[in-house]
Amino acid sequence: MAKITLSKLRHSYAPNPQSPSDYALKEIDLDWTDGGAYALLGPSGCGKSTLLNIISGLLVPSEGQILFDGQDVTALPPDQRNIAQVFQFPVIYDTMTVYDNLAFPLRNRGRDEEMIRERVLAIAEMLEVTDMLTTRAAGLSPDNKQKISMGRGLVREDVNVVMFDEPLTVIDPHLKWKLRSKLKELHQRVKATMIYVTHDQTEALTFADQVVVMQQGEVVQIGSPVELFERPAHTFVGHFIGSPGMNILPCRLQGGIALFGDQPIALEGPLQGNPTGKTEIGIRPEFVSISSTGLPATVTKVSDVGRHIVVECEAQGQRINAIIEGQAPERGTAVHLNFRQDQTRLYVDDWLATSAQEVAA
Repeated sequence: MAKITLSKLRHSYAPNPQSPSDYALKEIDLDWTDGGAYALLGPSGCGKSTLLNIISGLLVPSEGQILFDGQDVTALPPDQRNIAQVFQFPVIYDTMTVYDNLAFPLRNRGRDEEMIRERVLAIAEMLEVTDMLTTRAAGLSPDNKQKISMGRGLVREDVNVVMFDEPLTVIDPHLKWKLRSKLKELHQRVKATMIYVTHDQTEALTFADQVVVMQQGEVVQIGSPVELFERPAHTFVGHFIGSPGMNILPCRLQGGIALFGDQPIALEGPLQGNPTGKTEIGIRPEFVSISSTGLPATVTKVSDVGRHIVVECEAQGQRINAIIEGQAPERGTAVHLNFRQDQTRLYVDDWLATSAQEVAA
């Protein structure tokens, strides 16, 4: 396992990039500690796979360095980086047994058969496939094939990092949660550095200790699942994390007060300085309540999702979602909305403008 450092990393597929828009990856500086569980999260086209290919050595960056435990590996090919990779589609040999599939990476490196047997049995036990070891891989279900593919990545003890590129894409939805849980358990047991690439927030937030959220080639926030939910550093993170995502409402500032239309909205803390640019209020639906006083609104839709009810309202021409429990008002009902003050954020040009330190001060 290794600590992975990305230093001043940029990449462009254009031969002579002239402007920031020419870069598929904007400048990235990251440190991933040895043995950590990380996720790269973002929509298609945001640069996740480009970054993964650079780390694995399949792509040489236009600028910057990749270091494993302080050693510069930027110019090293994949076979000299000691990386295991698990792809969207299971990479296994259908004509081999499960045992031989798991043993292959070790045999390919000339390991002793007794050591191979011990390691294969240990990984098979972790994956709960011990009873399949003599089965030919061609007969396995898709989820078990992906388990074996994961096992091939984990069976080596000398890997610097195990990287997962959308590994649950082809798995049936009702089986995904089992593999997510198994992968989290495997990380806790083998303590390998793992990087999980996905566009699915549920996969990222349930697997990773730290999530790197990307948009248009740029890292917009790095944090724990709780940090991403409670304090989105960028409006994109607010939109992308959560279901439904954060309410983002246009506002104007007047005399140190945020106004949504003509309605003053109490923010989490006092304004710092005199912010200029596009100003918006961010509040998650979980912290919007319906009461007899507050922001006038009209209910436009009610969705019972089982665990709670999502009430969609319209106020000042803007849609505002509230998550409530219990009796929901009917569509067309005039209501009033309250925002929990300590969870009401100000964003300037899409970036968080108030912080916990400022509030505490």
